[in-house]
Amino acid sequence: MTPPFQPVRLPLLSRFAQYLLLCCLLLPLAVAADTPLQPLIDAAQPGSTLQLAPGRYSGPVRIDKPLTLDGGNEAVIDGGGEGTVVTIDTDGARLSHLRITGSGDRHNELDAGIRVSGKFNVIKDNVLDDVLFGIALHQSEYGIVRRNRIRSKVKEVAQRGDAIRIWYSHGNKVMQNRVEDARDLIVLDSHDNNLTDNWVTGGRYSLHVVNSRGTRISGNRFVGNEAGIFGLKANGLVISNNLVAEIRDVTGVGIGLKESSSAVIEGNRIFNVTIGIALDLSPEDEELPNRVENNLIAYNTVGIRFLSDRGGNHLNANRFHDNYIPVAVRNGGGAMKNRWRGNFWSGYAGFDQNDDGTGDTPYELYAYADQLWLDYPSTQFFVASPTFSLLDFLERLAPFTEPRLMVRDLTPRLREYDVENVVREGGASVCSLC
Repeated sequence: MTPPFQPVRLPLLSRFAQYLLLCCLLLPLAVAADTPLQPLIDAAQPGSTLQLAPGRYSGPVRIDKPLTLDGGNEAVIDGGGEGTVVTIDTDGARLSHLRITGSGDRHNELDAGIRVSGKFNVIKDNVLDDVLFGIALHQSEYGIVRRNRIRSKVKEVAQRGDAIRIWYSHGNKVMQNRVEDARDLIVLDSHDNNLTDNWVTGGRYSLHVVNSRGTRISGNRFVGNEAGIFGLKANGLVISNNLVAEIRDVTGVGIGLKESSSAVIEGNRIFNVTIGIALDLSPEDEELPNRVENNLIAYNTVGIRFLSDRGGNHLNANRFHDNYIPVAVRNGGGAMKNRWRGNFWSGYAGFDQNDDGTGDTPYELYAYADQLWLDYPSTQFFVASPTFSLLDFLERLAPFTEPRLMVRDLTPRLREYDVENVVREGGASVCSLC
């Protein structure tokens, strides 16, 4: 008869020996977790590639020579909560496939995940988290910032740092980055930078451009922030084919210009914000008009808002669909000094007898009582309320005062647009951020 199976009982000494063997195997991993990175960078030759083994490396570190630093998606540089994690102060460096975490917490020192100075540097395919500022380009030219994922420290939105900050830096390309829960993307005193195909959500300004000319902003998705794209003294802006939607602040603007001339705003989709496009003293130079063309402006409280009747803008072939107020002007002004041509107005009541796609009579928009809230912000709470609706109805039925002509579009378009499908496409883009 075969005896029953009996488990092997190891002597106590053998178990202890196994424990020591396991500790010996794990010891190199424990050492790698605390490996200082700066000596490895210092030992690397200029122009070489430093391929980091999987593990955790301690920062902060400084790269002052052309060097490729690659983490293979398995190396982590931890700043330990002090200063900027990686500082690049050279030309021709490359930083890729790293997780960068643990910057300092000082706004006045601009503690960041990565800070870059110099020319022709490339920052791509990195993950940055628990950093105050994300990537700061300071006096950096002709660099590339591509496919990075950035998240700030866990703070109230105003206390976070900027995800991408461009200061006195020219000719850079910022492409295909994904930003969640940071503060702003900001361009300061810089020119000829391109920001393309970036996704930004959960922040304050989607993108703020200040005193910077020739900035090109295209193909981005700015969803669920407190404000959209805003340019201040930023001549020659090109803002094209962006999605701006779900602005969370009650005073939020989808696209705004202040004291800016010769801008092009075209092909954008602006949904579900308080003010779709805001123009304040823009253009500043009346001989350099701004062009607002072929944008879809839908389901907003105000489609376009002018903060004065200065005029000088050309607004052509835009689609105003189901905005509560298509056009508004503060302080009792009008928008007649702007040029309106070929726009689609969902509230147009005219006909097209010759079937050429253009209305037989001009589209005219008058200011009635429903725009009182623009001049008296304290009444904003009552917008779209029964009280305002009744007042507006009575004003249109038997005006107490002469209504103010706001807009006259001589060639309104009547073609049907599949706005619902465009919104659904925008919604799909929004969901892909989740």
